[in-house]
Amino acid sequence: MPSAPASVPATQPLVIPLRTGLRRSPVETSRLLLVPIDAPDGQELWEAVDGSRWHLERWLPWVPYNNTPEASLRYAEACAVDWDAGRALRFAIRDKTSKGLLGVVGLDACVHLHRSCELGYWLRRDAVGRGLMTEAANGLLQFGFTRVGLHRIRCAAATDNLPSLRVIQRLGFHFEGIARQAELVGSRWLDHALFARLATDER
Repeated sequence: MPSAPASVPATQPLVIPLRTGLRRSPVETSRLLLVPIDAPDGQELWEAVDGSRWHLERWLPWVPYNNTPEASLRYAEACAVDWDAGRALRFAIRDKTSKGLLGVVGLDACVHLHRSCELGYWLRRDAVGRGLMTEAANGLLQFGFTRVGLHRIRCAAATDNLPSLRVIQRLGFHFEGIARQAELVGSRWLDHALFARLATDER
């Protein structure tokens, strides 16, 4: 089996920045702040999900289970635990001016051995249509490749979720295939289009 190139050490670990430091100095884009999710975000997460339930539940299987403020608090607490364990880095997307919570963008299922993860995201209903998710996700990709040391970031969207597919296209991901009936959302089986970006890909 051939060894890895000398310029890409096979044992190089991912670098997981401390949540506390990033909450004080978040990832910034032109309009947004990306702030690691922690327990104090639970109430705002609840309000964002509950106010956009019909908008989100068509594509996201977890929405029906986020049915109380306590469920959102448990999710926020789990995000902090997952971050500290190096399993997932999830950010609240906040408006730079108002500091209001607009949605979530994250790097999930981190595999340190392969320096890979999955990109996930959602926006509240009243924040869509302004290019905010493309901006937030692009900021997170830069963070993942340059600060965390990721080599590969995967992303998937239902084949009929055209808004999400447009975001993925604008982010420069490469199409890799179709996963048939990959997810059961409500009573529908969704086929997923699979994409990935490498640190070495040209934009």
